[in-house]
Amino acid sequence: MSHEHVSNTKRIWLVFGILSIVTTVEVFLGIIKPEFLHMTNFLGMNLLNWIFIILTIFKAYYIVWAFMHMEGETPVLRRAVVWTVIFLISYLVFILLTEGNYIFGVFKNATIKWNF
Repeated sequence: MSHEHVSNTKRIWLVFGILSIVTTVEVFLGIIKPEFLHMTNFLGMNLLNWIFIILTIFKAYYIVWAFMHMEGETPVLRRAVVWTVIFLISYLVFILLTEGNYIFGVFKNATIKWNF
């Protein structure tokens, strides 16, 4: 039985291009900080931060999908990995927003002044 070697050069360049575009968008938005995204709040955080979180999750998912060869795995394994990660990241974001809002409220309403 003969196995033919398949070149993945085209796939590697495609993944590189997609990840580069997403990173460039993140850097561009971080540098210019559009007023309408930076000053608009949604669920306790400005839209610009939500965009950064979503793009970062997309990049992490795509890296796992492409470089850890998840596209070739069985659907059950893919779902188990992806759903677990989505749950954990969502839980982390929820905890960070909740605790951050609490700490902000403590400093805002306390006699201690902001020194940072």
